[in-house]
Amino acid sequence: MDPVVLNTLEVILNGLMAGVMYSLVALGFVLIFKASGIFNYAQGVMALFAALTLVGLQTGQVPFAHLINAIFGTQLHHFGWELPSILAILGSMAVMILFAFLVERYILKHLVNQEPIILFMATIGLAFFMEGFGDLMWGADIKKLDVGLPQGGSFWLEEQTAGWASEGSDYYGMYIDVLDVWATMIAVALVVALTLFSQYTKTGRALRAVADDHQAALSVGISLRAIWVIVWAIAGFVALVAGIMWGAKLGVQFSLSLIALKALPVLMLGGFTSIPGAIVGGLIIGVGEKLFEFAIGPMIGGATENWFAYMLALLFLVFRPQGLFGDKIIERV
Repeated sequence: MDPVVLNTLEVILNGLMAGVMYSLVALGFVLIFKASGIFNYAQGVMALFAALTLVGLQTGQVPFAHLINAIFGTQLHHFGWELPSILAILGSMAVMILFAFLVERYILKHLVNQEPIILFMATIGLAFFMEGFGDLMWGADIKKLDVGLPQGGSFWLEEQTAGWASEGSDYYGMYIDVLDVWATMIAVALVVALTLFSQYTKTGRALRAVADDHQAALSVGISLRAIWVIVWAIAGFVALVAGIMWGAKLGVQFSLSLIALKALPVLMLGGFTSIPGAIVGGLIIGVGEKLFEFAIGPMIGGATENWFAYMLALLFLVFRPQGLFGDKIIERV
């Protein structure tokens, strides 16, 4: 087989894996938008905060250690114990559930039936608060996240594919990151579970009712406050999963919150109200940017992955603004 064909297949596979990672972040946006009509600008920071909390619990770091040391002149840094990964993940999930309660109690309940722009501005303020609070609580240094997931290239796949190329060609096999494979499997399971939850459970139907009309949902006995706590807790869980995958791949650092920016083109392609659309949009973005960089990048100086997704999203905004799976908005006047 021609090595060019094999390299193209490798690029497509890596693009699919990258697309799944983008989709993990986009899922949090979709869940909150479906249930409350809020575009949650803080979703990327939620992933960062969940990852910071996970590392802090794993390593036994003292929360607010820098602040305590500055005030009292102490040298506290760690408790002297470490938590197993599973307990640290459960503890981080408990923190994200507590965060959902606090958001509903102190922000959302005061903004019922407000204009979407007001809700959006509230999430911007929440994002900056969480980023500063996370810095104060866990420190701003880059942290290594290890939950036991394998990383690095798959030597088995390299050995299996090395012989596919034509005899005499310098082809050493496909490189696929094992962490991306695990992220793909976890994301597929997560999407299936969330889709079933949204479509076939009483709570899932209540989430859709709240998204359609707050007052109508309240009139039929749906607790708006309870629904918002549930959906923000679920979004917190999705943020934790995304934070684990991206943190394990890139390290836990404050630039991790910027992954939300790459989720925006995913949402524009898939639609803001579709869980499957978040996955399909992520795959299109992932494969598209990798193929474009592979085929066109060398001709125009490279670094096309930084802007290709946004150009593709711009085309969708012009010709299909609701996305591939989004609901068409029809206004009668």
